[in-house]
Amino acid sequence: MSTQNIAATEYRNVPLSVLTESKSNPRRIFEDAALKELAESIRSQGVLSPLLVRPLNERSFEIVAGARRYRAAQLAESETIPVRIVNLTDAEALEAQLIENLQRRDVHPLEEAQGFRALLNLDEPKYSIEQIAAKTGKSPAYCAQRLRLTELSPAVVEAFYKDEIGVGHALLLAKLQPAEQEQALAACFREDWGGGSKSKRILLPVRNLQQWIEHNILLILKDAPFSKSDTTLNPQAGACLDCPKRTGHNKLLFADVQQDACTDPACYQTKVDAHVVKTLAAKPKLVQISAAYGQPAEGSAAIPRNQYIEIKQEKPTGKHQQDWPEYKTCKSTTEAIITEGTEKGELRKICADPNCPVHHPKKQKPTADANGKAEQEKQRREEALAQATGLRVLNAIVAAVPVRLMKRDLLFIVERVATMLDERRLEVVTRNRGIKKAKDSDSIPKLLSAYVRKADEGELGRMLVEMVILHTARTQPDAGNALKQAAEHYKVDTDTIALKVKQEFTAKEKAQAAKKASPKAQPKPAKKTTAA
Repeated sequence: MSTQNIAATEYRNVPLSVLTESKSNPRRIFEDAALKELAESIRSQGVLSPLLVRPLNERSFEIVAGARRYRAAQLAESETIPVRIVNLTDAEALEAQLIENLQRRDVHPLEEAQGFRALLNLDEPKYSIEQIAAKTGKSPAYCAQRLRLTELSPAVVEAFYKDEIGVGHALLLAKLQPAEQEQALAACFREDWGGGSKSKRILLPVRNLQQWIEHNILLILKDAPFSKSDTTLNPQAGACLDCPKRTGHNKLLFADVQQDACTDPACYQTKVDAHVVKTLAAKPKLVQISAAYGQPAEGSAAIPRNQYIEIKQEKPTGKHQQDWPEYKTCKSTTEAIITEGTEKGELRKICADPNCPVHHPKKQKPTADANGKAEQEKQRREEALAQATGLRVLNAIVAAVPVRLMKRDLLFIVERVATMLDERRLEVVTRNRGIKKAKDSDSIPKLLSAYVRKADEGELGRMLVEMVILHTARTQPDAGNALKQAAEHYKVDTDTIALKVKQEFTAKEKAQAAKKASPKAQPKPAKKTTAA
């Protein structure tokens, strides 16, 4: 906008009718109650601080600073108002508006952000973030984060203006891509059902949202299976090294993120998919495997995880691990690429030979003699007793777990720990809760996922402890030690449980023996019938 130099005193009283509000003023929120209070003050004392205006022509002026006083004067039905007239360029007017608003405590962070954005968008003069910071007395990081608020999605802006979320939440959400912002907005709250049939939405601390973003959105680039300098994987996005969505690309905005990470999961996944296609094209003989639980999708070329053994590249950490199959190689060891699951695109060494004597040793055939059968029966009984006792002890431990974490935290941890369990241990968890397949196509992981999302905090806490015990038992050489340690921690009486299970087994065996020994009931003679 061009302004005219006019002969006018610097201070004067002007009619309200010659004033026009500035369209570039960052302030957009004017609270009615506060305006009415200011109007009452103006009626009794007048406007104590002149408005800053600039001339549009000889008979009209644009309000640079003081729109709130102007509106209150209108409510007070004042005819004139004191002003200070200054010739300002568009850039100077924006600076004055921004600085004037920054000095007020009631300015909304979004209004402040829009002021920064207006300065940054000027064609002449050109401003940098560092120059804006110097003009306003703020740090460059502060200005960069405030500027990002102008990229919030409409749903987040609405929640922010309604004070449903704080500025800390908004600043974190603003760093995400629009597609992830609404999903992350939901993670700002938890539902509290303690008040009855209706739930109450409770705002979680900023740190909860930070942790949720780190675990669900940010993807550490050093762990990516593809090359960060490859521009062909997603030509539209280009290489990761030059991407503005990378946290390492914008240190002002992501000063709190320690590791270089991608903030666009959709782009990341596109590159993973393209990397898999590119790798298979270069190595057609590469075996495809699935790292996900359950069966691969129909028509998939991936080998399910229960049909191969992954050969670990690291050395055993103890003597007990030296005999584990996953630390041994064989003549069938081959290279494979994960095409399904969370580690998609990564290369592995595997053995998928079902006849491999190293990774799939054949079980010894049972002996046919009577003594051998008796010994096997005894061994089976002892194993059944041990398993039943272990499950009973596990349930007792689970019942002793107190409620500590919030539901959202527990749900997040349970879902992650569940992926660490094999299908047999997942079945233990589901069986203990009466979760059964309704049809053959149902998968245990899906059924369990549906169950945990409806569970309360206490049940999630108990499931978490149970899963950790099962996972620890799988990785330790002495599986019973994990259960023993947990029982001691939660003060569970294992001896009493073991005795009760043994008594139940004995009673069941006696009932079965008595049933076999009792003579079969004789069939009742058929009744004679006479012809009518």
